[in-house]
Amino acid sequence: MKNAMTYKGYVARVEFDAEDRIFFGRVAGIRDIISFHGETVNELEATFKKAVDHYIDACARLGDKPNKPCSGKLTLRISPSIHAEIASAAEASGKSLNKWVTDTLDQVVHAH
Repeated sequence: MKNAMTYKGYVARVEFDAEDRIFFGRVAGIRDIISFHGETVNELEATFKKAVDHYIDACARLGDKPNKPCSGKLTLRISPSIHAEIASAAEASGKSLNKWVTDTLDQVVHAH
């Protein structure tokens, strides 16, 4: 993901608002909403870390479990014919099925 920050396993997407002249971000991959902003990159990074720490602390005070960032495990259900084509493409490239899928998805995510 371009324009991303990571802290304690949480990944945030970051954007710039030219009209208000601030950077802002939101943690991705969880159900709860964690957002933050800053006028400089240093301020943005500090508010991101503070927002994640606050979220984790607030969950602990409330007795709730914080949403966890994505584990890195992904289960898919696809047709056997697509599965076979993917397996063939992976083998032809000299990669494991997992490595081929990971590389392919990474290329798609970062294509923009």
